[in-house]
Amino acid sequence: MEKPVITYESLIRITRSISMIRDPEEIVLISVEGVTSALNVKGCTLFLFDKKSDLLSLAGSYGLSREYLKKGPVSAMRSISSTLEDGQPVAIYDVNDDPRLQYPDAARKEGIASILSVPMIIGDRIIGCLRVYTAQPWEFGHNDVNFVQAVAQVVGMALELCRINKGYKDSIDILKSMRDPKMLKSKKRTPYEGVPKSFSKGEVARANA
Repeated sequence: MEKPVITYESLIRITRSISMIRDPEEIVLISVEGVTSALNVKGCTLFLFDKKSDLLSLAGSYGLSREYLKKGPVSAMRSISSTLEDGQPVAIYDVNDDPRLQYPDAARKEGIASILSVPMIIGDRIIGCLRVYTAQPWEFGHNDVNFVQAVAQVVGMALELCRINKGYKDSIDILKSMRDPKMLKSKKRTPYEGVPKSFSKGEVARANA
């Protein structure tokens, strides 16, 4: 499949949108929709890591069905565990032939072909992961991985600020103030809604100022 060209403008667009809000719910929604649109893929999810249960709790998603999102509890030790164990990106080219998936049958039924999972790291803590799903086999390149990692880092910092401002002890506590992530719909303009495909030179200059 033909891949979109990812540039720093895509990252600027998403980070600018995130910088304008303080609601963790909106931060998550803008991020997953922004990544999906920028890469032109099937969907994207954001999970937060619950250290007490060793589970990945869904904070938000875009492009995936409710049935797939409700497939069952996602174990940090069984679902692409290297992302949480080693803090490294993991790319799965073929969901039909990879033992690192916890729910391969559900992925096939959803029409998912490839998955990229990158950690969200704050300091020396892994607080969750951002996952990208494609409908056709996709060899994730260096630019793809770097882009998703950069977004994950920005989202992680934004959620950490929300945690501190609200006095939460742990990042997973953010979920307690959010609605059901399977039912969330953003009411705010997303990075790819009603804006030009590319920024003007003036906009880019202001963003870098």
